[in-house]
Amino acid sequence: MTDKQPIYILPEDSQRTIGKDAQRNNIMAAKLVAETVRTTLGPKGMDKMLVDSLNNVIITNDGVTILEEMAIEHPTAKMIVEVAKTQENEVGDGTTTVVVLAGELLKNAEVLLDKKIHPTIITKGYRLAAEKAQEILNEIAEDVNISDEKILINIAKTAMTGKGVESAKEKLAEICIKAVKQVTNEKADLDNIKIEKKVGAGISDSELIQGIVLDKERVHSEMPKKLENTKIALINVPLEIKDTEIDAKIQITDPAQLQSFIDQEENMLKSMVNKIVEANANVVVCQKGIDDIAQHFLAKNNIYTIRRVKESDMKKIARATGAKIISNLKELKQEDLGKAGLVKGEKLGDEDMTFITQCENPKAVTIIIRGGTEHVVDEVERAIKDALGDIIAAINDGKVVAGAGAPEIEVSRKLKEFSNTLSGREQLGALAFAEALEIIPKTLSENAGLDPIDMLTEIKAKHDNNEKWAGIDVFSGKVVDSWEAGVIEPLKVKTQAIKSASEVTELILRIDDIIASSGNSNENMPQGMPPEGMM
Repeated sequence: MTDKQPIYILPEDSQRTIGKDAQRNNIMAAKLVAETVRTTLGPKGMDKMLVDSLNNVIITNDGVTILEEMAIEHPTAKMIVEVAKTQENEVGDGTTTVVVLAGELLKNAEVLLDKKIHPTIITKGYRLAAEKAQEILNEIAEDVNISDEKILINIAKTAMTGKGVESAKEKLAEICIKAVKQVTNEKADLDNIKIEKKVGAGISDSELIQGIVLDKERVHSEMPKKLENTKIALINVPLEIKDTEIDAKIQITDPAQLQSFIDQEENMLKSMVNKIVEANANVVVCQKGIDDIAQHFLAKNNIYTIRRVKESDMKKIARATGAKIISNLKELKQEDLGKAGLVKGEKLGDEDMTFITQCENPKAVTIIIRGGTEHVVDEVERAIKDALGDIIAAINDGKVVAGAGAPEIEVSRKLKEFSNTLSGREQLGALAFAEALEIIPKTLSENAGLDPIDMLTEIKAKHDNNEKWAGIDVFSGKVVDSWEAGVIEPLKVKTQAIKSASEVTELILRIDDIIASSGNSNENMPQGMPPEGMM
């Protein structure tokens, strides 16, 4: 009897990891990512300095920024980065929390895998625990609405604590609250708040503008620098002569014909400008280009004009001033114009800007961020975006929880009770999930230089005594009522973090085979030949 030929199914440069090795490999990668950002969690978290290939430097403790800039290669580690991005897009804050939580869930799963418990059973226990955690969080959450200014201020301050803006935290929190209140109709939306960064002055010189600020200057020096009680036309067609769609030749046999041709172009541009003048507009914001001759006519009519404005900015100006964006100049009417108390060109730092301000009840506003260096301004922007995201999430959901590790311990305590009601090995998964939640208060203590075991023992005792908002004050090193201490976060930060972390953990645990191929090296092989390679 002849020996059986081995069957080759993968190209020779493929790498394959199977079973336990694959799981260990994935869990190790995810844990390393979590360890990287873990030291940045909380008010006493440290910052990371990230230097890219072009020597650009970013200094931050924002989880998602760190992970995006790290250019992670490992496929499982990339999944953890995706979780942080989801948290950023959904809420804007809690990116470090979600990554640390995912890392701990995988670490606890690894212990169960060592006890020969099947990954499917672990994931089932995790799924049941994650669903129960959502229920518990909704039960313990407190209600909030847009008029609860004190709670909203505390949410903003909590989001910005430890982000390098301590010196101006109060002022920035007030700016964020005013901005959100101004743009909220039925629902708050971050898109209606424009953020302009300018290096110079200090963080406390940041301000809220009741209108829109654009990094554009007027197109002609003869135009007025400042206009009051303005009527603004928003135009998204070019104030230029259109080229023909098809190639066309014009034969000119006489110089007079050329002159009349030029005159005709000039008249067409003049009639475009006359349309704007007839509508009584004294400010023009154009999304496209403006011909030099049209600029001249606009300047003669004392019309402040800017061009090549982004579409997103056009929409914001429309919301701030009540103007309509016009796609056909012939249709421009007086009622399509927006109003602003003041439009002016002004230097901010070393750049000419246009301020469209003193708008009546604007539904889009601008926050101008100042700071001593580019790195400071960037970090202030990240802090403000986190604060705005938290305020908006709190208003839209109408629910908040106290922070400082309190909700995690409360959910963990109740999940342990819940795990006892489960039959079979799933209860081990649910229990591991409950214990994983303790990583948040534990990390907060470690980053503040406190003893995590002492802090966890004390905080658990208080929660067993029905103090649901007992949390860690990292500044005094004591367990306090975090609601009274003003450490408040939107419920959505917690629910989204638990949802995302548990989903990615379940996904990673179900992988038992990794096949990595670096391109097919057998493309040129004659058909019918078995490719050499791995079995």
